Amino acid sequence: MRGPVTEVSLWLRRNRTKIMAFLLIAVFPAALVLFTRYDNRHYALISLLMVLLAMGPFLMLYERKRPQPREWIPLAVMAAIAAVGRAAFAAVPNFKPVSAIVIITAMVFGPEAGFLTGAVAALASNLFFGQGPWTPWQMFSWGLIGFLAGVLAKKGWLQKKWQLFLYAAATGFLYGWIMNIWAGMGFLYDLTWQTYLLLCVSSFPFDLIHSASTVIFLWLLADSWGAKLRRVKYKFGILTG
Repeated sequence: MRGPVTEVSLWLRRNRTKIMAFLLIAVFPAALVLFTRYDNRHYALISLLMVLLAMGPFLMLYERKRPQPREWIPLAVMAAIAAVGRAAFAAVPNFKPVSAIVIITAMVFGPEAGFLTGAVAALASNLFFGQGPWTPWQMFSWGLIGFLAGVLAKKGWLQKKWQLFLYAAATGFLYGWIMNIWAGMGFLYDLTWQTYLLLCVSSFPFDLIHSASTVIFLWLLADSWGAKLRRVKYKFGILTG
């Protein structure tokens, strides 16, 4: 007979993706807007809070069982590779493997893991590029890319290469459009639709490079890295979303 604690645990596990979606739709955007508008000095604190909140839905996979170290190692490794990859291509603006690596991770381990990997990759890579009020926005952007990739993969919408590459191309602009919100709120006195559209137009070449690089890195890495991660997943019985 199930007790109330078990029932709550099962409910959380079944609804973890909805909880993560609520964080993405309501909590994180509201926190980022308030943070940027009124006090963008405590970016380290909000970055830490975002990681802690992102860990919640991922931990719900385990009900009352504590996750073993092997459950975390693949995500930590992928986030580290994404961070190193971003630094390695620092000489080429916006030509980065981060989005591709986050997408591959999310396709194998699920949307919650995808968000967590993207957020941690942004935070870790900024140890090289420099932390600042832009860090939480980058964490949100790459985390969102990972979460959506995991959701689409669960629904079978990224199985065909053209679907995967189409999503990859879209993520370059999604990332840029989100970061344009931060740029407008952080540097302009009053962000309007007109000024936001101007920011999007001015960032188009950089967003296009980001899109192209994500497609290229997925074309090069998706099959081989995805197969290796799936072997790790099944060999060690890692829980996923």
